Amino acid sequence: MRPGGAVSVCHVLMLVLCLSAAEDFDWTKDEHGSFYYGTFPAGFSWGAGGSAYQTEGAWDKDGKGLSIWDVFSHKKGKILLNETGDSSCEGYYKVKDDVSLMKELMLNHYIFSISWPRIIPTGIKSDHINERGIQYYDQLINQLLENKITPIVTLYHWDLPQVLQEKYGGWQNISMVNHFNEFANLCFERFGNRVKHWITFSNPWSVAVEGYETGEHAPGLKLRGTGAYRAAHHIIKAHAKVWHTYDTQWRGKQRGLVGISLSGDWGEPVDISNQRDIEAAERYVQFCLGWFATPIFHGDYPQVMKDFVGRKSAQQGLGTSRLPSFSPQEKSYIKGTCDFLGIGHFTTRYITHKNNPSGRSSSSFFTDRDVAELVDPRWPDPGSEWLYSVPWGFRRMLNFVKTQYGNPAVYVTENGVSEKMLCTELCDEWRIQYFKDYINEMLKAIKDGVNVKGYTAWSLLDKFEWDEGYSERFGLYYVDFRNKNKPRYPKASVQFYKQVISSNGFPNQREVENWKRKAVETCSSSNQLLAADPLTSHMEMVTEIVVPTVCTLSILLSAVFLMFLLRRRN
Repeated sequence: MRPGGAVSVCHVLMLVLCLSAAEDFDWTKDEHGSFYYGTFPAGFSWGAGGSAYQTEGAWDKDGKGLSIWDVFSHKKGKILLNETGDSSCEGYYKVKDDVSLMKELMLNHYIFSISWPRIIPTGIKSDHINERGIQYYDQLINQLLENKITPIVTLYHWDLPQVLQEKYGGWQNISMVNHFNEFANLCFERFGNRVKHWITFSNPWSVAVEGYETGEHAPGLKLRGTGAYRAAHHIIKAHAKVWHTYDTQWRGKQRGLVGISLSGDWGEPVDISNQRDIEAAERYVQFCLGWFATPIFHGDYPQVMKDFVGRKSAQQGLGTSRLPSFSPQEKSYIKGTCDFLGIGHFTTRYITHKNNPSGRSSSSFFTDRDVAELVDPRWPDPGSEWLYSVPWGFRRMLNFVKTQYGNPAVYVTENGVSEKMLCTELCDEWRIQYFKDYINEMLKAIKDGVNVKGYTAWSLLDKFEWDEGYSERFGLYYVDFRNKNKPRYPKASVQFYKQVISSNGFPNQREVENWKRKAVETCSSSNQLLAADPLTSHMEMVTEIVVPTVCTLSILLSAVFLMFLLRRRN
């Protein structure tokens, strides 16, 4: 934090954000504490989501091939406590159970991903198509439709077939574009008569940066300063190709939509009187959301990315920029390949300018941006270390999307909060508060004229959280991972979210306060029951392990006692 409490001053004054701002949104207005009572437009879609590797389990069943996450999570030291997604929520075997939870929640849509290696084990279509994998997704899609829940299908949520990583280097290689297109085309062919909303990639920023720059995620490569840019370049081309494939081959008969889901934190300038901080805040957003959205909507990378990476590359003595470039033909091919934009958003940062060194050894995606991130210590932080509850940043992010990209149709594809708790806790009041505040900021954004069509609570279930294993829980439903049946239990937030859905918003203050009170009352009794569960499983363990041991000890002691008696007689 800066001396003199600049963050606090900023918090009170609110901020001028010179981001070619929309005339109808006042970036200087401080409405942090205000709550708006009202309802969403008719037809607004409410949902929840999850992804294949995080929830399905059955990692090596029914002909599924290896994914990079199967391999990565099996390497010691990569995941917290060396946990894996091998069984996770066992969603592969619980389709009917989970769809009944969605029906209970009154969901309009459900976002899930198709595991590429489950339906094409090597990732190469000409090698083999796994019909059993296709049957699983058929079953899931049909169950959703039977219960009047719209399937929104993600084609890539990080689980690349391992063969493609080993053979070609994964997203570092241009050949992924064609392989991904063949996989997508197979999905359109088999599922497109029922699926009308397709997401090509979920959060490609994480795929590129954490997979190929920092190595925190699969495939775990640390190609500093180049790996993330190259992976992103190929992902953007792959997205565009798949959009064109759908547009030319399938749209006429299937009448569906193809979009992409981009994640991004909001960035606010620390010092509103400092032009460099204002520019740094925009740069922070452009190096995340803009990196993918700007080519897709405008045909090329954000100018600020080209300028900064280009200049730093030159300072390192490189002949060309580490940020790849698109040809004129590629720019026109990529531009406009988005029927809707998915937005994943969780948190906000204060941003200030920071000069980073530009030596060759120090080059990285993070140093290219010349920014420093700060948080206000008063922001609630219930779970993941990166996730602070800052609802007002959500409205600003949505207005930024409207301004920058011509007010596209937006689906909020991920929004939610985790908790880190060792004990069982179903009374998740902080999650109720998070959902209430963030959904309300989205309602304000719709009032501002942002074209938001739907909202997805992340996530339906507690699940595998990548490098954090099972230590963080995002679910509306608690999953008991210690029990081999992986039972689900509703948290208080289920009741609250259900009321928001059935009322299509926030009708009035008294009613909304009642929802929260009733939700917490309901969960208290359930919480006591679940808290007793560990005792039950402990008792089962006692029966299986301790009792036989006690029996054995009894026999031994009896034998010793008999020997003692016999000796005394002698």
